[in-house]
Amino acid sequence: MSDLSASALPGTTAASCAHAIEQSTRAEAALAAAEAKCHAQGVRLTPIRRQVLATLYGTHRPLGAYDLAEQLAPKGRRLAPITVYRALDFLIEQHLVHRLVSLNAYVACPHAHSDGKPVAFLICEACGGVDEIEQPALAEALSELLSGEGFQSRTTTIEITGACAHCGDGSAVARSL
Repeated sequence: MSDLSASALPGTTAASCAHAIEQSTRAEAALAAAEAKCHAQGVRLTPIRRQVLATLYGTHRPLGAYDLAEQLAPKGRRLAPITVYRALDFLIEQHLVHRLVSLNAYVACPHAHSDGKPVAFLICEACGGVDEIEQPALAEALSELLSGEGFQSRTTTIEITGACAHCGDGSAVARSL
């Protein structure tokens, strides 16, 4: 395994957490794919947007806008939160970032999933890691449920908290509290 502290992505730190290792191994490729996607769609991944995205790819934990502003601050001068929020809005519109409502925080999206497809986030209470999943069976079940209720969803995001497979049987949750 490579030394995570040597990564060129902002916010990346050495860690033994499996989430951090997985995120680090896919971060460079995901950032390159995001740049290619923006170029193909004729939208600009400005330096600040790229820095925000790189910072999110550089961590396995969701970050709030103020956390991002602090991490991106040049020599102690924090960016204005509105600048970070504008970058996040753009990245969300391009499906490169997701907002986790329950945490009021953001995670990078390295997956090329379809618009309107349900996405579930598995949020580990022990290590803070977030896994994003999209499963056809989940989409079918939700579609059937919503159809039965006559409900037309605009977005379908599910946030599930608990203990990830990396943290074991849940005893890690009790230790972190």
